[in-house]
Amino acid sequence: MSTAILTGAPVAGSSLEDDLRSLGFAVRTATDAAGAMAELAAVPAHERVALVDPRFVGHVHALRLALTDPRFPAATVRGALTAQPEARAALARAMTASAATARASGSGGGAPTAAPAQALGSAGAVGTAAPDRAAGAAVRAGDATQASGDTGSGGRTRPSGTALALGAADASAALGGADAHSRVDDLAAALDAEGVPVHRPELGVLVAAVPADTAARAAARAAVDTVDEERVRLRSAVKSRDGFFTTFCVSPYSRYIARWCARRGLTPNQVTTASLVTALIAAACAATGTRPGFVSAGVLLIASFVLDCTDGQLARYSLQYSTLGAWLDATFDRAKEYAYYAGLALGAARADGDGIWALALGAMVLQTCRHVVDFAFNEANHDATGNTSPTAALSGRLDSVGWTVWTRRMIVLPIGERWAMIAVLTAFTTPRITFYALLVGCALAACYTTAGRVLRSLTRRAERTDRAARALAELADSGPLAELVAKAAPRGMSSYLAPLSAAVGTAAVLAGTALAGFGSWVPVGCAVLYAVLAGVAVTAPLQGPLDWLVPPLFRAAEYGTILILAACSEVNGALPAAFGLVAAVAYHHYDTVYRIRGGTGAPPHRLVRAIGGHEGRTVVVTAAAALLHQNQGFTIALTALAAVLALAVLIESIRFWVSSGAPAVHDESGEPA
Repeated sequence: MSTAILTGAPVAGSSLEDDLRSLGFAVRTATDAAGAMAELAAVPAHERVALVDPRFVGHVHALRLALTDPRFPAATVRGALTAQPEARAALARAMTASAATARASGSGGGAPTAAPAQALGSAGAVGTAAPDRAAGAAVRAGDATQASGDTGSGGRTRPSGTALALGAADASAALGGADAHSRVDDLAAALDAEGVPVHRPELGVLVAAVPADTAARAAARAAVDTVDEERVRLRSAVKSRDGFFTTFCVSPYSRYIARWCARRGLTPNQVTTASLVTALIAAACAATGTRPGFVSAGVLLIASFVLDCTDGQLARYSLQYSTLGAWLDATFDRAKEYAYYAGLALGAARADGDGIWALALGAMVLQTCRHVVDFAFNEANHDATGNTSPTAALSGRLDSVGWTVWTRRMIVLPIGERWAMIAVLTAFTTPRITFYALLVGCALAACYTTAGRVLRSLTRRAERTDRAARALAELADSGPLAELVAKAAPRGMSSYLAPLSAAVGTAAVLAGTALAGFGSWVPVGCAVLYAVLAGVAVTAPLQGPLDWLVPPLFRAAEYGTILILAACSEVNGALPAAFGLVAAVAYHHYDTVYRIRGGTGAPPHRLVRAIGGHEGRTVVVTAAAALLHQNQGFTIALTALAAVLALAVLIESIRFWVSSGAPAVHDESGEPA
């Protein structure tokens, strides 16, 4: 259990102790700084600890956001501070220094002093205010009903020395200028100064204040009472940026499902698992090949998506983030969608013998390549300096025109719109028509997003960091063959050589494989050429303006080669086996993406080398097609390769994500998937 230490005697009539207990804290009281230090030392080192000013007045959810979010080593709001085990040592040092200062000045640890606290500005502003204005988070009554959708755990950490507005109005105005100084806030500033990243949640209209006297306390209580805390909590459970279908057709009611789950003790991981099971049942219904089965599949797919939205909203509503949840959230969306593709292909074969495995595999290849484009572009540019362009400026201006925002979000066919389209077409048409529509829609979306990003990259003046270059190299997934070529290739080449080499190699292996046909050795030669050009592409750090195109080009080459060979083989079972192989490799690539997002880097290099890298697998598959083109040899080879790869990457992935060092990565960006 976590422990909350009150830095003084509780105020008569305050519900603070009960509020802290409702959040899962064991409450202890310290009468002075020395007592607080003793209480801190008594808390086991592996537990979270919180320090709370006993005069605190505010919403319970303000305390929840600051004191229970597991993603940050330390967090604070006015009058309350928490430290995870990794920040406990820094907190102890800060308390020791504070106690020494208190002894020198003769001031108690929790008592106000003559020095006023640094003021915090109005909502949405970041900065410092005039020294004579008190810090706080109370709100004007007129602003109290405007519960912003941007409140909640956005997960941003402010740099040291920066004060964040914790409320919708100026605290000194709301509290009559009588907000008190709190040593708890001094400790938060001391952690900042020591380099500990102290998270300061955006509270919006929520109140977090430390009143100095009875009148100010009454004003703060009145400000608390004017805000519908539950409404704010429900709205903050929903991403502030999401797709049209999700925003208007799912989130208005899924947030209430999330609250229902929270009140019954359900966890986000349980809801995520329920979403997966529902999608797998939908895939099984589609595999029946009957009209009732297709209708049921469409309905269940939408139900799975609703649960998929609910798990994230439940995590934000109750701040239940976990490493296991990060892994489930990162992988289950893809597993559900691709399992559904397989169900549609099986259903089409059962219904009328329509072989559409090539369409199913093509949809998976296209969708995965789209995601890699998104990931690579974002990794290349999110911390680049001088990252501006006329195209980006135009996009920013369009954001001010409401209808263009939703139009552009729908054009990219995010997961909500995509699953809704698949569900409706499954219920009322055939699997073949469903895949045709999906392929056309995803292709148009891919062209739109990729063209826009290429234009941005060519027109912006940005210096990309070594971290971005390392991330792109990890996304490239280069194996021993490419590494050998990269070591031998000359350095200092053109900044456009990397994407050009990758594009030429991709075109060569795809065209050679398609033109030569199944069973020829020409694709093997093209694959070797591709491996050489892939090595040339990663010779220098990937810091050029278009180098983010290298990973998606490699994905297109590897997946596309497998698709073409399986489709041209006309061997029974080759396409389903190829589907399984691409799914196993795609899982490895998605796993790499989410590890990079968590700041821990790609999977161990020994694993990447052991599974051959993208170029090594391409050579192996083309060689298998040339050597084993008779009977069922190629199908057996693809199946065996898929099984070996899946086993290797899953063992390593599960080991990583359930380990204590894995990051709690959750998508709070709202970027469509």
